[in-house]
Parts: sequence; structure tokens; C-alpha cells
Amino acid sequence: MRFFGAKLIEKRIKSFNKRGKIALIPYITAFDPDKSATFEFLKYIAEAEPACIELGFPFSDPVADGPTIQKAVVRALKNNPSFEEYLELVSQFKKSFPDIPIVCMTYYNIIYRYGLERTISEAFTSGLDGFIIPDLPMEEAGPWLRVNKGRGLGTIFLAAPTSGLERIKKMARLSKGFLYYVSLTGITGARDKLPEDLTLRLKNIRSLIKIPLAVGFGISRQEHVKMLSPYADALIVGSALVSIIEKEGKKAGPALKEFLLTLKNANS
Repeated sequence: MRFFGAKLIEKRIKSFNKRGKIALIPYITAFDPDKSATFEFLKYIAEAEPACIELGFPFSDPVADGPTIQKAVVRALKNNPSFEEYLELVSQFKKSFPDIPIVCMTYYNIIYRYGLERTISEAFTSGLDGFIIPDLPMEEAGPWLRVNKGRGLGTIFLAAPTSGLERIKKMARLSKGFLYYVSLTGITGARDKLPEDLTLRLKNIRSLIKIPLAVGFGISRQEHVKMLSPYADALIVGSALVSIIEKEGKKAGPALKEFLLTLKNANS
């Protein structure tokens, strides 16, 4: 039986956990520096055996993102990307790597203008497995959740250090695929150090929820992986990879793979 959507995401993360392997979720921005390069990057990332891939669709006002990803979005927008092209890219990738889930990270204005029903329907057809929508709080997610009900695509909500435990439990009940826990207050970006109380927070949250817990924002070093892997089911790595693309351009593929393998070997 072949899984898809939220079930595939959860199954793959749990398979890494059962084998004692680090479940990484790498993030890159689609169309940075262009569509063909993004497809090559995805193939190299797939060779590093990620638990899931978070593929951002560029939006002009990425409020959750720091300078590194903001610059990637500017580079991507110069290519005038369309959501149809994005879904074509996903479909192309999934033909070769059907068992690696891909989650779209974008903002609500994109999918609202595209049409909620159309977004869900075409995402399903393309092989996309889920959505992370940072500016869609659960209190305003009713229309989106109703359209997606029973369709199988994951909706992944973001919890923050400022979120109370009761709120986090409710987010986890609504989330499908995994719960995204933001490690720190602020925006995305590689950090030298992560908050000292982060592991305790993760331990408390993990005991309360039933779906996989993924932590992101700031993860960029082997010591971060060593610190967090006992307390989270998956680790999200974004700005560090986007920085490689900024530096290497279209030739970044091998360096992306090498960096991910270095993180995966942190506990060896």
C-alpha cells in the first residue's frame, strides 16, 4: 500500500525514528535561482535521504523569514513564478521520488487567490503532500480545513515559544503530518546558539501530542542536531541551505547534499 499526504509524512518521519536515524526536513525556495536549478537541487537533496522536503513558494511579503530567505525570495520572484509551475515542479520530482514527501511553505494570500478548492485539488494531483502556511492561525483556518477535510493533504501549524501548552495541544490536534515548533521568538536564520531552555520545552510538548514534533528556526550546526535530536522527531534546516544556494548559484546541488549528510552524521 502506497501512502501519500499527511500519512506519508508521518510514516516517513516515524520510520527514521524507529531506526535511530536523524529525520531532517530541508527547506529551499523554489525558483531560486530558477526552476531548472531547483529541480536539480531537489534531486541532490533526495540523495541525502531527508525525512521530508519543505519547498517554499515565493511570496513578496515573507513575514516569518529572515534576511537569508528574504533575499532568496527576491531572486525567485525575478523569474515571475506561477503556482502552476510550482506544482509542475513537484509533479516532476515525485515521478522519480514518490516516497519522499514534499510540503509547500507559502502564505495564505497565494492559495486564497488561487482558490482553496483549486489549490487542494491540483496539489493532490501533483503529488504534493502538505502545506505550511505561517500567516494562517488556527482560529482563521476553518475554510481551508473544511476544503481539505478527507482529502489527505497535511496542514501543518506553527507553534511558538509564546504559545501556551493548551494552545499547542489544540494545534497538534488540527495539524496533520507534524507539528512545527519554532525554536525561538523572531524570524528564520542560522544561529550560532539556540535557547538553553529549548530542550526542556520540547520534552514537555512531546509528551502532550500524538503526531511527530518537528523543530525549526536557527538549526545549522552539528551541535544543534546533537542537542535536539533526542527531544524532537524531526529537525528543519532552511537558512543554512539557502545560504549555500546564494553562494554557489546553480552549482549548489552537491554542496547541499554534502551539508545535509554532515548534519545527519552528527551523532556518529
